[in-house]
Amino acid sequence: MASISKEIIKSLLKHDYTYYTGVPCSLLKGIFLELENKTFRDIQYFPAIREDSAVGLASGFSLSGEKSVVLMQNSGLGYCLNVLTSFNLIYDVPTLLIISWRGYNSDAVEHDVIGKKLLDVLSSVDIPYEVLNLENIKNSITPLINTINSTKRPAALIIKDNV
Repeated sequence: MASISKEIIKSLLKHDYTYYTGVPCSLLKGIFLELENKTFRDIQYFPAIREDSAVGLASGFSLSGEKSVVLMQNSGLGYCLNVLTSFNLIYDVPTLLIISWRGYNSDAVEHDVIGKKLLDVLSSVDIPYEVLNLENIKNSITPLINTINSTKRPAALIIKDNV
């Protein structure tokens, strides 16, 4: 059986998501390893130094007609909220945000505040989200992709487990 990380990437690849960028997080370690090891030859991965830079890069890919993914932990959402609210959401520039839910289970005190409010923050700026169901990855991803395709705006896949 394929790893969860591979299943996530394969599911996104079926929807033509081939451009990835982001800032590493230990909960998303498996996805980053697959990208860094170039497991999927059709995927391009561009590491980023900050989440707002990653959103900018992914937005450029989207504007050029490519489907893009930004990987980050939830604390990084704060860094890129201005980019998302003053560019992507205003000009309908879609990108898929994959956000690790640090603080969902109290893993470190520095994650507690954003961990408790992550879904509220996304809702407050009208970014739709799905929490990944490890038992049915496709049913977590497909509705979210459908939302992105119909709205042409960003949406977030929330991952609360190690993948």
